[in-house]
Amino acid sequence: MDDEQKTAQLFYSALNTLKGINVFEFTDPILALEHLKINKLHYAVMISDLRMPVINGVQLLKTVKDLNPSTRTILMTGYDFDNNLLQEYTKKEIIDCFLRKPIELGQLLSEVNKQLYHTYT
Repeated sequence: MDDEQKTAQLFYSALNTLKGINVFEFTDPILALEHLKINKLHYAVMISDLRMPVINGVQLLKTVKDLNPSTRTILMTGYDFDNNLLQEYTKKEIIDCFLRKPIELGQLLSEVNKQLYHTYT
């Protein structure tokens, strides 16, 4: 989930190289939530940008966890993010991973694989 179309498409293309998973691309957090509500048991990992219109990434990922606590969540941002808040959200199990933009695609794929492994073990 990234409100920037080019970033969402880039991540979508990269994540589609991973075998055995279905990848969905969203640029609208409300549409992402609607899809998730219908398919909540089928989501293993949700990636979200922090700054988006209508709902921010933390709110989105909290809703994801409320719907399915076993879904792994990755928050990403290119902006400064308060480390104390990050620790709080991690402790509350809202965020499982934090990535700073710009993200190398290899780093993204590696982290998603790690989160998938955590989900299925």
